[in-house]
Amino acid sequence: MCGRYTLTSDMDTILYRFSSIATPTISHRPRYNIAPSQPILAVVNHGKQNTIQEFIWGLIPFWSKEPTPGSKIINARSETLTEKPSFKNLVSGNRCLIPANGFFEWKLDGKIKHPYLIRLKSHQLFAFAGLWDVWHSPEGDPIYTCTIVTTEANSAIRSLHNRMPVILTPELEQIWLDPGITDHEVVTSMLKPYPSEELAIYKVSTLVNSPRNDSPECIIPIEEDNPSED
Repeated sequence: MCGRYTLTSDMDTILYRFSSIATPTISHRPRYNIAPSQPILAVVNHGKQNTIQEFIWGLIPFWSKEPTPGSKIINARSETLTEKPSFKNLVSGNRCLIPANGFFEWKLDGKIKHPYLIRLKSHQLFAFAGLWDVWHSPEGDPIYTCTIVTTEANSAIRSLHNRMPVILTPELEQIWLDPGITDHEVVTSMLKPYPSEELAIYKVSTLVNSPRNDSPECIIPIEEDNPSED
């Protein structure tokens, strides 16, 4: 699964990386411990150009009577996207990219859950595959929400968790965002574990365990599990 992640790049870097424009009211500051139910950035394409928009992390399907599911549907299993009512109507046209610099998983050591940060060895900004929806309140106000797609863990992450977020390569990002691609088989074929050899994993402070903590201290290594990693 994916329950916390980071987005420490500045807005100019994000816009350049995803060839995007930002909606007029959007703002961004470096984030070191992004948690469910918080506003996050996502890249969408409505047919003309990639646009950075703000969404709430935690999908609320448009047909929900109440917005309460939003805090629960933070992840969508790739294997059942075309089967689950919450997702199957989104696969064809409501796909998004969720920019990130890293994500966290936890490992139990005695009674303590120690967080680990997973990032690209290249230190580059990347994107999770995501789905989005819009829910309207009884007053007609729209609430834009999204979820992160997950797949089985690769060999590097399996000791921490049996699931991982789908990280798309830049080439697959373009296909994922293409509104002209609606075939479910084409879409789901992209949802594979990211190569283990391209990831770096290291232990970080238990500050991450509380979503109230969102500072650079959350991503400082306290023990390198792979000293050879650069």
